[in-house]
Amino acid sequence: MKRYICKEKFKDGRVRIKVVDKDGRRRIGVKHIGVAHNEKEIDTLLILAREEMRDPNQLELKLFDDKEGVEQRIIQKRAYSKYLFESLGEIYDGLKFNEIKDETFKQMTIARIIEPASKLDTIRILKKLGLEVATNTGIHRSLRRAIEKDYRRIISNRCCERTTINKKTLLLYDVTTLYFEIDREDEYRKSGYSKERRLEPQIIIGLLVDKNGFPLALYSFEGNKAETKTIIPVLNEFKKEHKIDDITVIADAGMLSAQNLDLIEEKGFKFVVGSRIAKMPYGIENNCKKDGMKLKDGETFEENQEFKREGKDIKTARRVIYQYKQKRADLDNRNIDKQIRKSEQQLKNNAQIKRAKFLKIVKSKKEIDYKAIREARLKAGIKGYVTNLSCEAQQVIDGYHNLFQVERSFRMSKTDLCARPIFHQKRDSIEAHLTICFAALAICRYIQDKTKISIKRFVQRLELLQTGIIKIGNNEYIAEPEIDFDTQQMINLLKF
Repeated sequence: MKRYICKEKFKDGRVRIKVVDKDGRRRIGVKHIGVAHNEKEIDTLLILAREEMRDPNQLELKLFDDKEGVEQRIIQKRAYSKYLFESLGEIYDGLKFNEIKDETFKQMTIARIIEPASKLDTIRILKKLGLEVATNTGIHRSLRRAIEKDYRRIISNRCCERTTINKKTLLLYDVTTLYFEIDREDEYRKSGYSKERRLEPQIIIGLLVDKNGFPLALYSFEGNKAETKTIIPVLNEFKKEHKIDDITVIADAGMLSAQNLDLIEEKGFKFVVGSRIAKMPYGIENNCKKDGMKLKDGETFEENQEFKREGKDIKTARRVIYQYKQKRADLDNRNIDKQIRKSEQQLKNNAQIKRAKFLKIVKSKKEIDYKAIREARLKAGIKGYVTNLSCEAQQVIDGYHNLFQVERSFRMSKTDLCARPIFHQKRDSIEAHLTICFAALAICRYIQDKTKISIKRFVQRLELLQTGIIKIGNNEYIAEPEIDFDTQQMINLLKF
C-alpha cells in the first residue's frame, strides 16, 4: 500500500490538502486535511498532513520550524459547527426573516432547530456554534422586542409571500394544545379539553398552513376555549391582514358545528369539513339495496342535506360527499372486532361497563348490542365531507386529505422543536416563545420539503462537519471541513 500527500487546486486559487491511500492503482482511502487560502495556510496544512502520514506506532512526533529550527506542537483549540449554523442562517435570510434585524432572535431560532432548550441553556448551544452570543438579559430583551415590534406578523407576511398567497387561496386549519407544568391557572393558561388527556393548564394553538403544509400564521387562545370557536376569529384576522377576497378553508370534523358553518358562510368563506356519520347515508344504502352489490373502492356519492341553523327554524341545504375506501373499511372492521371482543369479555366477567361500545342494558341486564354492530359494519369505510364548493367531488376529497400536513407540522413543533412544555410565566414571553417556534417551523418545513429528509437527520449530518481552530507554535489557523458530494448536492437543493 502506498500513501502520499495530494494537493488539489481550485479555479479560485484555493488548495485542498489530503492524504491518499492506494493499493496498486486502486484508491482505497482519502483523508481530508483542509482547504488553504494562502501560502501560510498551505504550509500549515502540509505539517498536519505529514503528521497524519506518520506511523501510528511511533511514540513521539516532533515538528520543527524550518527557518528557526524550533520544536512546535500542533494543538486543536476547539471545533464548532460553523457550517451548520451558516446553512440554517442562509435559509433564515432566504425566507426574508432577516428583515426583523435582530441577530439575537435569529440565533435563538436556529438554536431551537439544532438543540431545543431553555432560553438560558440556549447560550451554551450558541457558544458551541462558535458565536458571540448575548447574555441572558440580552435574550429576554429580544423576547420583549418580538412582542413590541410584532415579529410574528413579519414572519407570517414573509411566509405568505413565499407561497404566493393571492386573492383566491386555499388554507388548511387545525388546532392543538400546549401544556404548562404548573398547578395554578391564570386568565390565559387554563385547564380544558386536552387531546392527550392531560390535566395541567394549557393554551390552544391554531395553525394555518398552505396545501403543502408550509406554515402561514399561528394564533393562540385561552386553554379552555372551544376549538370550534377559534376558526372564525382566525379567518377574519388572516383575511384582513392579507386582503384576500376568496378564502377556502379545510378543517377537521372537530370544527364542524351548525353555528360554525353558518358563520363561515355569512362571512363569505368557502369550506370543506369532515362530516360525522351518525347512520348509513340514505343515498348509499338505497344504491346498495337497488343493485344488490357491495361498494367499490374509491366509489363516491353525493347528496344535499338540510342543516338546521342554530337557534332558528330555518334549514340550509349543503352539499355532502361520501367516499368508500376499502383500506379504511378494513381498519374500521378491525376496530369493530376489538370493541366486540372487549364487550364480550366484560359480559363474561360481569365487569362494570367502561366505554364498551357494543354493550347495552335492557331491564337491568347487560346484552351485546347487535343492532349497533350491524350499523357500524354498514358505515365501515365511508367518510363524509361537507362543502359549499361546486368543484368535482375528488378535488374536495383530495383537498381534505391534505390536512395531514397540518398534523405533520404540529408533530414537528412538539417533537423536533420541543415547543412544549412551556416554562415562561407571562403571556408576552409565551407569545415570543411561540414566535420563535413559528419561525423555526417555517425553516424546518422548507428544508424537509426541499431535501425530503427529516430535520433531525439534516442537523445530525451537518453537525459532523466541524470547523477547527488549530494552533501551531504561536500561530492559529482555521481548518475548514471537507464537504462531501452528497452533502453538497443536498445543500444545493436549498438554494433560493
